[in-house]
Amino acid sequence: MWQAFEKGFQDLGYVEGRNLIIEGRFAEGREERLPGLAAELVALKVDIILAGNDLSALAAKNASGAIPIVFALAGDPVGIGLVKSLARPGGNVTGLASFTESTIAKQLELLVEAFPGIRHVAVIHSSRAAAASAQLTVLRDASAKMKLRVELHDMSAGPGLEGAFRTIAKARPDALQVLTSIPAFVERERIAQFAAARSLPAVYGLSEHVEAGGLMSYSISLTDNYRRAAGYVDKILKGAKPADLPVEQPSKFELTVNLKTARALGRTFAPSILLRADRMIE
Repeated sequence: MWQAFEKGFQDLGYVEGRNLIIEGRFAEGREERLPGLAAELVALKVDIILAGNDLSALAAKNASGAIPIVFALAGDPVGIGLVKSLARPGGNVTGLASFTESTIAKQLELLVEAFPGIRHVAVIHSSRAAAASAQLTVLRDASAKMKLRVELHDMSAGPGLEGAFRTIAKARPDALQVLTSIPAFVERERIAQFAAARSLPAVYGLSEHVEAGGLMSYSISLTDNYRRAAGYVDKILKGAKPADLPVEQPSKFELTVNLKTARALGRTFAPSILLRADRMIE
């Protein structure tokens, strides 16, 4: 993702060390570190802050109401207070949304299309995700229309991910859906290993889960969002105000399947899925 941002910047004529200085900070998946890292960047009096996700952007916004902030990924930027509206952000923050109502419904549709007969789906989610409320609203609507029984398992509450694993194992669902969140991203290998051990076909909201051994994903392109974020930074450095730059919705979606994982599960993808796959991992 970072390489995609750098490539986008290079395409716009920026060269680090010549006409650009980058001060990078990485929380390594530990959300509690974000406020301190944001404060460090503000203290350096940077000209602009690029936030990798919505929680990073919130930390940056809380640290400064003056420095322009561009987020590359934000699930519900209006709902969590990053911007006043997508069309008119109205403050010092703008960027690219990473959640659309269609993605979660599409994940379920593709899962059932790939493996007909699925009726009972366990869903791992995180109540700490900035877009958690919007995610669950869409999920409930989509599952009701498809007449699917879904059971929610919050990996960020109570007994956590291990508790979710135990409950899912007892419930014996037909399949698994993992909603996008930072905690799920950090634990993507463990989740993929659990699904494999239980022989559960699973669909994810990010292709990185599939790279970690997950079965299939339908998602926005994170790298495309980061590449496009470079354009926002460029416009602001040239004088544009974040308040006047509308938040962009995702424009590129990818269906990724892991054929190796399918073989290990003893599953075969429906031909229609393989024909539509943007990427197949052997």
